[in-house]
Amino acid sequence: MSEAVPVLEMKGISKRFSGVQALRGVDFRLFPGEVHSVMGQNGAGKSTLIKVLTGVHRPDAGRILLQGREVKPKSPLEAQRLGISTVYQEVNLCPNLSVAENICLGHNGSESFAIRWKQMHQRAESLLSDLNLHVDVSAPLFTCSIAVQQVCAIARALNMQAKILILDEPTSSLAEDEVKMLLSVMRRLKAQGMAILFVTHFLGQTFEISDRITILRNGELVSEHPVNGVSRMELVNKMVGREVSSEGTSRTQSARAPLPLEPKAAGDGERSGTRKPFLRAEKLGRRGSVQDVELEVQQGQSLGMGGLLGSGRTELARLLFGIDRAEQGSIEIEGEPARLSSPMEAIQRGIGFCPEDRKHEGIIGELSIRENMVLALQAKSGIFRSISRKQQEELAERYIQALGIKVSDMETPISQLSGGNQQKVLLARWLATHPRMLILDEPTRGIDVAAKAEIMGQVMALCDQGMAILFISSEIEEVLRYSDRIAVMRDRQKVGELETREADEGSVFKIIAGGQA
Repeated sequence: MSEAVPVLEMKGISKRFSGVQALRGVDFRLFPGEVHSVMGQNGAGKSTLIKVLTGVHRPDAGRILLQGREVKPKSPLEAQRLGISTVYQEVNLCPNLSVAENICLGHNGSESFAIRWKQMHQRAESLLSDLNLHVDVSAPLFTCSIAVQQVCAIARALNMQAKILILDEPTSSLAEDEVKMLLSVMRRLKAQGMAILFVTHFLGQTFEISDRITILRNGELVSEHPVNGVSRMELVNKMVGREVSSEGTSRTQSARAPLPLEPKAAGDGERSGTRKPFLRAEKLGRRGSVQDVELEVQQGQSLGMGGLLGSGRTELARLLFGIDRAEQGSIEIEGEPARLSSPMEAIQRGIGFCPEDRKHEGIIGELSIRENMVLALQAKSGIFRSISRKQQEELAERYIQALGIKVSDMETPISQLSGGNQQKVLLARWLATHPRMLILDEPTRGIDVAAKAEIMGQVMALCDQGMAILFISSEIEEVLRYSDRIAVMRDRQKVGELETREADEGSVFKIIAGGQA
């Protein structure tokens, strides 16, 4: 490989956005007939690197060489004309048109304003056959599975004489059999000499299909390796940014800070020592989400979810809260079968959920602090049991004081609060419903250290009073600190479970990297 000539070289690529250095002097090279994976945590710079290559962003510094000639694509269309095509997680095609029309759109061999339908269908069938896919090319694209649609997008790139194919998280919404089909297509393309830039969060797929791996962290190039030149553990360490030590940081109950509330969530005085299951999931799964997850969340206990970005943690949380409906498996709540087909049903069964994307899925920025706090309680009460203004103000005042929310007026729009105070308002929203279980998806992301410690101290105090907690965080050290047990996710499956008192960062990362629990 070292003697071959790269089809693509990116040298010293830098890009800055509003004070944030997204890329700093990044080098990247891609050879014909290889799959080159770009790995890194969220914010590492993978998407920005692709957008620079495809003309979405102009680099502040650096050069792009295509077959040895410098190019400066100013738009995705210009990049396509240069032979650089991208297939995204969300397929960017026309679902109302046929398979053949999508593949040949703009390159259909029309003459005198007439479309040569027969030749177009033959061309589409030939391209798909080369990829070992045989479907009715006259069928509307929306009738095809997501995996087939992605193969159609790849066929379209081939029809446009692509030299470089960028696959950006193409498997994140696919079931296992569909992933195998797409990887098979990638192997065929590689054998035909196509250069493929592959972005994924799945370690298993990376090591199965890649020839080389480039690792980015915080907008900088960490290293480039042949796939057999780096172990899974080394890859995880480089993505995280430090050697994972074997010294544990496990939390004990004595470390939990007291909460100046007496919530009704504990349920008839049940304490953490009771250890009764509140929620149990068996073989839980959904196509393109997670598969065969076995999980038990106990009263008075915090169950942490460990795993890299894209491992399935958030997808599992969405199933447990009824945002997405499970297609297989079962859920029991306090020993009784539960069918959580909507968030309302989850709320009625005593579950609260603070989502990962606080700004877009949590708060309603135009509403006041008071209005944001009472949303879930009003939904639980129903439209015919309106919460009076006086009750709303009493509830808001209580939680503002109890949670130490820094605000002068409860009528202040929540969008004007800091991230930490917004997170406290979301926590108050769910505490007002007297939940038996809280699902916290990245509750400390984007907030300062002091607010983080305060919020998690309050959550752990609720856990001591009997509440079941499902705690999701990308920071393994944080998961260890605030959990009694840790369920480890990898490639959309639960692959291990550890008692916190017996675990350390090294043991968790070992499972993430493919070791045994």
